[in-house]
Amino acid sequence: MRAVTWQGKRKVSVDTVPDPRIEEPTDAVIRVTSTGLCGSDLHLYEVLTPFMTPGDILGHEPMGIVEEVGAGVPDLAAGDRVVVPFQIACGDCWMCLNSLPTQCETTQVSGEGMGAALFGYTRLYGAVPGGQAEYLRVPQAQFGPIKVPEGPPDDRFLYLSDVLPTAWQAVAYADVPQGGSVAVLGLGPIGDMACRVAQVRGAGRVFGIDLVPERLERARARGVETYDLRSFDSEKELVAAIRDETDGRGPDAVIDAVGTEAHGSAVAKLTQQAAALLPRAIGGPLAERFSVDRLAALHTAIELVRRGGTLSLVGVYGGMADPLPMLTLFDKQLQIRMGQANVRRWTDEIIPYLTDEDPLGVDDFATHRLPLEDAPHAYEMFQRKQDGAVKVLMTP
Repeated sequence: MRAVTWQGKRKVSVDTVPDPRIEEPTDAVIRVTSTGLCGSDLHLYEVLTPFMTPGDILGHEPMGIVEEVGAGVPDLAAGDRVVVPFQIACGDCWMCLNSLPTQCETTQVSGEGMGAALFGYTRLYGAVPGGQAEYLRVPQAQFGPIKVPEGPPDDRFLYLSDVLPTAWQAVAYADVPQGGSVAVLGLGPIGDMACRVAQVRGAGRVFGIDLVPERLERARARGVETYDLRSFDSEKELVAAIRDETDGRGPDAVIDAVGTEAHGSAVAKLTQQAAALLPRAIGGPLAERFSVDRLAALHTAIELVRRGGTLSLVGVYGGMADPLPMLTLFDKQLQIRMGQANVRRWTDEIIPYLTDEDPLGVDDFATHRLPLEDAPHAYEMFQRKQDGAVKVLMTP
């Protein structure tokens, strides 16, 4: 089959690799009909290269048609149309039964000290072959795959793999009061969708902050009050502008949908780049022990949120030696929630919104659709924010 493989920093290729097969009774194999390119994939493309191996198959946002199931998968059959969550979880362990499948005790990558295995996402999360491919082996298929109906296009359901539950959890963790206010830092796919979710869940005012014109325009068109970072000389000016709109206090909650690749934080950026350029035998241990994040977005979130408010961190951070403003966090009495989205925790709440009325705008959420063979171009375009690329889908 053909699959997108990682070959080095800012280098992916589409190669012929062995077809997947059933290896365990709880496996399924699906024929992928659509697969997404995620902002988290760009971390592998740019920052997390010390944890990658040439030939790793990328991607964690697939859907498709079941081709074959193992004997331990009673509720799926060949021909079923399914979306595959980005995390691999059993559904039966203590963590899964307590709505934390991202911490699944069956698939935890304990040798790396990490949580549940993820598709297409570094050795830290199991180095499981990903879904940017013609076919995908799905472990723990008795729990993970989400059956969806025939009829609507893939775009209606594909985002159940990652974007929708991640944005939904971000808003749920933000705990925005009914009629309250929330600011979203970063209007990429997750931040954009988080704004939409906040609106349908009853937020009174949603502020969106970015510096990419196309992203700002998309959010503005859906009623988000947008702020262009390029219009402010400093973080303090931005914070003051939004405080002026919230009775001088700041929003009730702030969602950081930017993460480790925030603009600013020049020293951390240089550290990330240096680790990525070193040989893997050196760069990996260096990144594990001394990695730091570019914390500009997080510092802005801390400054912006009102006292007693909530920070919801959905952008990926990976630093082990990050300096945090603990005095400010304590003095402002902030609550902070974060973590990988627990996909199956939220899907039953989300699916009723995936109707012909399309309140979340999923049917036209993608800005680009490309053949899988064009993956190298898709990665470069998305990483450079070219051609208005906000969400890219690929078709095998």
